[in-house]
Amino acid sequence: MRYTKQEILSRCEEAFLNKSAFYKKGFVNYMGRTTDTKEYYTEVVAAFLCEHIAEYTDGIKPITRKSSYKTEGHAGEHPGNTNRKEEIIAMQIFTQSRNMGPLDHIGQVEDYQTPLKSTARDVAGKIDLLAFDGDVMRLLELKRPDSKETMLRCVLEGYTYLKTVDCRKLVSDFDYDPDVVTVKVCPFVFRGGAQHREMGQDRPYLNKLMTLLDSKPYYVEVENGIYTVTED
Repeated sequence: MRYTKQEILSRCEEAFLNKSAFYKKGFVNYMGRTTDTKEYYTEVVAAFLCEHIAEYTDGIKPITRKSSYKTEGHAGEHPGNTNRKEEIIAMQIFTQSRNMGPLDHIGQVEDYQTPLKSTARDVAGKIDLLAFDGDVMRLLELKRPDSKETMLRCVLEGYTYLKTVDCRKLVSDFDYDPDVVTVKVCPFVFRGGAQHREMGQDRPYLNKLMTLLDSKPYYVEVENGIYTVTED
C-alpha cells in the first residue's frame, strides 16, 4: 500500500503516545514516498520527531537494572545451529576485539547483547555491542548486511536503548568512572547495505534528527573473517 503525508503523520501522532515503543512501529520501516507530496516516508517521520524532539527524548521510560549490566559468562561463543545472524556477528566482533585489540573509531568492544531489563515484566531489548574508547562508551545498534530495516529504525532503536539504560550504572558496572565517561549511541551498519545506501540519498530531516540525537553512524566491512570499521 501507499500512503499520503497526512496518513503517515496520523500514525506518528498515535505512536507518540508510547514513545518507548515508537521505533517498533511498522511505518518507521516504510520505504518509498508519499502519494501526494512525494516525500520519503521516513523523512516525514523524521521531520515530525524533529518538531517534537523534547517531548520525544523526555518521554522514553528509563529502567535501572538491579543486577549488573555486565553479564558474566559472555565469551563470544554461539551454537552452530542458531539463525540469529546479528547476534552471531556481534559475538564475532566481540571476540575479534578481545583477541586483536580495539577497532578503529569505536575502540575496545566490551560486551554484546547487554541486557536492559531489570525484571521479566520490563519491556526492553538488548544493546547489540558495547565499546569503549578513551572517555566515550558507545552503544552500537548493529544491523546485519542484508537487513531491510531503515536507517531511521536503526537510529530510533539505538536511541531508545540509550534513554532506557541507566548510563551511570552501566559505566560503573564495566569498571569505568561515570563522572568521566560519556555514553553515546551509534548506528552500526554494513557498508553497501540498505542503511548505508540510504545515507547517500537526500535525507535532510534524517540527518537533522541524527544531529539532534547525537547519533553518529559507523560502517562495518568484513574480509577474510576480519571486521573493520569506517566513519563514511
